[in-house]
Formats: sequence, structure tokens, C-alpha cells
Amino acid sequence: MARIYSYKNKNGKSTWFLDYSFKGKRYRKRVGTSKKVALLELKDIEVKISKGEYKFEPNQISIIDFFEVYKKYSSVNHAHSTYNRYRAIVDNFLTYLDSKKDIVYLSDLHSELFEDFKIFRRTTPLNHREFAKSNTVNMELVTLGTIFNYAIKCNYLKENPTNGVSKLKVTDAKKPRFLTEEEVDLLLQNCGEYLYPLFFTFLNTGMRLGELLHLTWDDIDLKQKKIHIVSKEFWNPKTGERTIPMNDEMKGLLKELKSKSNGSMFVFPGQNGDRLKIKLRERFMIVTKNCGFPDVTKIHSLRHTFASHLVMKGVDLPTVKNLMGHSDIQTTMIYAHLAPDHLADAVEKLEF
Repeated sequence: MARIYSYKNKNGKSTWFLDYSFKGKRYRKRVGTSKKVALLELKDIEVKISKGEYKFEPNQISIIDFFEVYKKYSSVNHAHSTYNRYRAIVDNFLTYLDSKKDIVYLSDLHSELFEDFKIFRRTTPLNHREFAKSNTVNMELVTLGTIFNYAIKCNYLKENPTNGVSKLKVTDAKKPRFLTEEEVDLLLQNCGEYLYPLFFTFLNTGMRLGELLHLTWDDIDLKQKKIHIVSKEFWNPKTGERTIPMNDEMKGLLKELKSKSNGSMFVFPGQNGDRLKIKLRERFMIVTKNCGFPDVTKIHSLRHTFASHLVMKGVDLPTVKNLMGHSDIQTTMIYAHLAPDHLADAVEKLEF
């Protein structure tokens, strides 16, 4: 099956594309601004495929046009927050390309360009902000690599131009703020009956906000004391599926919530049993301010608290990585400084 479709750029001008299948694979090809030419190309492709005369060549597409295609894809397939983050990163990269007039097509991109992009992001403030930190630049490189993998899937590229681009050494990252045991006690004592189950679960499982909001009773195994973070028709976990063991206190809370669930599929339902939709961060900030630690402003701090206290209690970093669902051990290494005594104890066990 083959078809044509169009996208409008920022100036409202339409660019036409071919969308067709060949030998079980889907291909997209940029044609130009003329619908008439696109229809002729469509007919030509259909005839060649039917006669067995078609030979595949990578589709030529401008960088601007491809990013418009990807934004359309992202708006449908990603959460709104993810879409906004990807769009901001694309805008940063396009700002960098403003000075590279000879780089027009996706096929013009190469690894040396991204080495230069790293320097640009570390030395050029954008939108009146400070220079990008090393960790931010690394994250942007990973995201661009993901975007260009989609270009390969769509047959706009043969290989990813970010391959082989080294990551910056991170020396400027802020250590994550986590709650002390005393602050945890204050938070849980003063958050109120409604917020208590939410904050308690973050602290005892290390879940991400999206994981908690999309948690259903089918994901809960009280008998085996396990919480399964799994894909659903309406949501996919950020870094894949994983299983989190629950302690006795967590099991007790979930049993209590189950008895009051009123038939909702969600463990933490909102009104009418639907997914919870409240401004949780705003409520969290009110509680932390009242408790005397207003510098704690992000729900993610509870996830940091979970990981930090595990490390301080002697849990090894690979185990923490698995519990947190980190895709890279380097992400977990931000907690390494919390385990000096644990590391010293490990060395003391040597008997050479």
C-alpha cells in the first residue's frame, strides 16, 4: 500500500511525502512542495514495485523537514512532558545549526558535528540561561541519538550520526537532595491522610511519578510481595519493565488500599476511579515548606531518598540500579559518595 501526505512548516508551506511498503518494510520519502509531483512519484513507485523493478535508496530529506515529521510522531507516541523535552532539545540543535549553512539534509550530519555541538552547548547560553551543564549536554546527545534512530527506521539515514560521539565527563552535577530520616518522619506526620499513601509509596519503592500514577491492581502481587512495573495499552514505563519487591509495611498499606478501592483499576485513583490527576508537586511543596525544608520542591526527591538510604545502609550500587530502573549504572553512581563506610568494610574483608 502506498500513499502521499503533507506537513506544513512554520511558514505554513506544505511539503509532500511518499509513504509505502516494500518487502515487508515501510519507507517514507520527501518529494517536495508540489502535490502533483508527489502523485506522479506515487504512481511511479507503485508501477516499479509491481514489476519488480524497484531498487531502494535512502530517502533524501532536509533536517528541518525531518524534525517536523518527528515532532508529529512524538506528539502522538510520547507523554506531553516527553514531547516538550524532545522539542526543546531539537530547538537547541537547530539553533546550533543556524551557523552551519552547508548542513541542510539529514545525510549531511556527521559525528564531528556533534563533537562541536557539545562545545557550543557548554559555551553558548540559550534563552538567557546559563551554559548547559555536562550532564544536560550528555542527555541531549542521547535524545538526539534516539531521534536519529527513528530516522533510520524511516529509511532517511543508513546509520546514526551520533555513533561514536563521546560523552562529557560530569564534574558539575549537583548531588541529589534527599530527606533525612527525621525529615521523612516530619513529612509523613504532616502530609495528611490523602497524601500519606502516595508519599509513603514513593519512599518505600523508589517509583517514578508516572509509574505510580499508572499503577493498577493487576500489577500488585501481595502474595509474592512484588510490584510489577509493566507496559499497558495507555502507557509505557520510561526504561522498560521491572519488578520491585515490597517490604511488610508497603504490603500492609496496599492491602488497606485494596479494601477501599471501590472497583477502580488504579491503585491510586482520582475522581470517578480514573487515573489520579492532581497538582501533586504543588501540594508536596506546601507540606515541605510547613515542615521546615522548603528547599525540597520536587516529588523526585522522594525517589532520591529511597536510593540514598539504601546505599547508606550498605546496599550495592548494581542492586540499587535495578530497583530504580536506571538504564545506565552511571546514573546510579550519583549515590556512590554516600557509601564510604560500606566500601571500607568491603576492603577489610580481604585476607591476602
